[in-house]
Amino acid sequence: MTPLEDRAVGVLLGTACGDALGAGYEFGPPLAPETPVSMRGGNGFRPGEWTDDTSMAIAVAQAAARHRLTTPEGLDAVASGFRRWLDDGPIDIGIQTSTVLRGARSADAAALTAMSEIYFREHPARACGNGALMRTAPVALSTLDDEEATMTAATEVGRLTHADPVSGEGCALWTYAIRHAVLHATFDGLRIGITKLAPPRQAYWTLQLDEAERSRPEQFERNGWVVQALQGAWSAIATTPVPHDKPAGHLVAALESAVRGGRDADTVAAIAGGLLGARWGAAAFPPQWTDAIFGWPGYRADDLQRLALCFVT
Repeated sequence: MTPLEDRAVGVLLGTACGDALGAGYEFGPPLAPETPVSMRGGNGFRPGEWTDDTSMAIAVAQAAARHRLTTPEGLDAVASGFRRWLDDGPIDIGIQTSTVLRGARSADAAALTAMSEIYFREHPARACGNGALMRTAPVALSTLDDEEATMTAATEVGRLTHADPVSGEGCALWTYAIRHAVLHATFDGLRIGITKLAPPRQAYWTLQLDEAERSRPEQFERNGWVVQALQGAWSAIATTPVPHDKPAGHLVAALESAVRGGRDADTVAAIAGGLLGARWGAAAFPPQWTDAIFGWPGYRADDLQRLALCFVT
């Protein structure tokens, strides 16, 4: 693969590896820095099996391989993919996502967005979970050729289940960062993305990233909330040193740090993994991880590779 292709593949591999790595640690407490982390499985998942985070991301990627996500056809395809996944009986699904998908009048984007808005109005204090952010990575791949569409697509795909504007901002920022990393091989995109927001929101998110960079992932105790999930993922990336002799080793160390943060470990690691894979590429993943991962819809690592390459070849 070319370096660009390698980084594009890394986006989906990173989401899946982080997710599968954290699956056995979800709901658990933070771990000490020296605690080994492995794809041990647990919480109903077999070793190497990814969770709803990656499965829903795959549904987004499959839709984006056929349609622009900023079009009604693209959003309908995402909604249909979510419904197929739901009908297959996932082991795990978030409360808000389940309520929206099951409560929508039909499996199209308009119905999901309407139900998402209802949920937000009825539960304003708990409608900003991390369930949209966890699946945002493939949106970045779908807009590699269109910077202007990146944040819009991320927000619209997120709104299918999470209508809170703060969730939309988190999805937009992380997606912009992943796109930038694929194209430029740096983590600079997250800060650049903040400049695309309205000034009052720039100040808010700058404070969140500043806090993440001086904290550790385990300090974000409410990482089921989209803001602290993003902070936990960015903290794992930003506070993990990049090895001088093998810079790509940063990917493994940062993903393990994300998992050690505990609580919603699989989701924080999946979020971090998408950006880490975009920066360091598929070649940075240990074979024991990529050989092990699998999940809905019957995919393994080579299927994720083929899907990612649809966007760059």
